[in-house]
Amino acid sequence: MGLLEGKVALITGGSRGIGRGIVESFAKQGAQVAFTFAGSVEKAAELEKSLSSTTKIKGFQSDASDFDAAQKLVDDVIAEFGKVDILINNAGITKDGLLLRMSKDDWDIIMKTNLDSVFNLTKAVIKPMMKAKNGSIINMSSVVGIQGNAGQANYAASKAGVIGFTKSVALELGSRNIRCNAIAPGFIETEMTAALDQKVIEEWRNDVPLKRGGKPEDVANACVFLGSDMSAYVTGQVLNVCGGLLT
Repeated sequence: MGLLEGKVALITGGSRGIGRGIVESFAKQGAQVAFTFAGSVEKAAELEKSLSSTTKIKGFQSDASDFDAAQKLVDDVIAEFGKVDILINNAGITKDGLLLRMSKDDWDIIMKTNLDSVFNLTKAVIKPMMKAKNGSIINMSSVVGIQGNAGQANYAASKAGVIGFTKSVALELGSRNIRCNAIAPGFIETEMTAALDQKVIEEWRNDVPLKRGGKPEDVANACVFLGSDMSAYVTGQVLNVCGGLLT
């Protein structure tokens, strides 16, 4: 029996990278999974097909940064699955550049995608979770949101905002048995990082005490813990999944 047996999880940005790893791990642990995707229609369909024999799974094309779309998404997921026990706000993008050259649009799109989306989906699941007197909300932050990073002022600000939001939600909803935690991944190797110069990747790996990049399943395993009853007394926390980078 899996750790998430009987639970329904909604995972944003689930068709690629870390999100896909979370979807696959949750399915393996017995959860029913609803996931969102933006433009990766073929990858979403392939993921659905690959896991359909394991659990009930459905992809929804939805923009988490759109407030009304987020509410409709949660309504649609509840209509399809009956409830939402776990929400993972994973969708996010980067638009790097030094602050000196950063445009207002580069700032706004990061805030909208990375921070507004967390508010939108959390707002949409609060009432159903309060009614059920149960829920786990997991927000994807970053080590950059804790320590900052040159060339990523917009991204770092959005991910720091996620942490402040997470702690506030945990304080507000703890009495209703709704937990809210954040995960701060470090250097995680995905198909996006595979396109980088190998020398750059090796330099990053050498900066990590464990001397390797993380895998999507490393982050997914942390999500499984925070989504399961094993973490029933854990809320308002930031779990760094960074190979010791922030030590």
